Amino acid sequence: MTTHAQSISQNKTRILGSRFWLLPGVFILSGILVACVLWSITLGAADIAPQTVFDAIIQSNNMDNLQLDSQTRFQYLVIQTVRFPRVLIGIVVGMALAVAGAIMQGLTRNPLADSGILGINAGASFAVVLAVFVLGTPSLSTYAYFAFVGAGVSAVLVYMLGSMGRGGATPLRLTLAGVILTAFLSSFTTAILINDQQALDKIRFWTAGSLAGRDMSIFIPVSPYVAVGLIGALLISRQITTISLGDDVAKGLGQNTAWIKGVAAIIVVLLAGGAVALAGPIGFVGLVVPHIARFIAGADYRWIIPYAMLIGGILLTVADVLARIVIRPQEVPVGLMMALCGAPFFIWLARMRVRR
Repeated sequence: MTTHAQSISQNKTRILGSRFWLLPGVFILSGILVACVLWSITLGAADIAPQTVFDAIIQSNNMDNLQLDSQTRFQYLVIQTVRFPRVLIGIVVGMALAVAGAIMQGLTRNPLADSGILGINAGASFAVVLAVFVLGTPSLSTYAYFAFVGAGVSAVLVYMLGSMGRGGATPLRLTLAGVILTAFLSSFTTAILINDQQALDKIRFWTAGSLAGRDMSIFIPVSPYVAVGLIGALLISRQITTISLGDDVAKGLGQNTAWIKGVAAIIVVLLAGGAVALAGPIGFVGLVVPHIARFIAGADYRWIIPYAMLIGGILLTVADVLARIVIRPQEVPVGLMMALCGAPFFIWLARMRVRR
């Protein structure tokens, strides 16, 4: 028994062995993310110089004491009240969806796992639309609470449906259950919006997944929940790595798999629900980004999760920029842009999975 445990530990050590270039890679991605932020803020109906963007962000708390001409003051206001909050929300949403997808893929050992594909985004969206339909114009924090409840209920339903029958919750069954639940809830969401023109007018752009019109008034109530989810994901990253090797291996190393899976499920609900509350249902971020992070960082979730955070923020920021400049002066929802990029990847991944 001791020999078996030592063998498992040695295999785990080989898989978790860190690579010397991973830490510099984090700093490189952080620099790319900052560059994408500045690039995104400069673009809009009126392009703004990067130096002006930098000055407006640095001096955001000192506006009243600055001697500025009317044009520069207007640019500062646009940056501080419109563009910077939009980019900040995009980064947080990208990080949340990417980390949620990474956790789900690690726990289920399903490369197709994603909060959008497994129905969690659809559940959060349906709950928010239902809140608008029933309550009229609820507060922004109420949106968040409904999104969390909808995401949690959907996660439980998908797991229950995927666990029916012999063999329990296999990756294929979970994927099919998520697709079925997504279709079911999406039909109800559409039915509510068709029969309630007022609700449709309020959130029709949001339902496609959009960062347009997002500001600090919605970011502030939701951000603490997302922050807790991101920090929690980092704290349990080692345990997720062990579970990704298999439940038997994790139990052989003395890990309480049921407790870790429960905590991870709460983290996924916080991340996915918060992301939907902020920007609506944006798909494929949680599917694509973890595979990129895993390709770079290997099998160790202590590195996969930080890489997924940074790559998710970069990806959604770039997608939002493309959504704004592809059909200028019109704007397409960033959720549509992600679908155009993510759908081919999903098809390729599904074909590779079937071959294996």
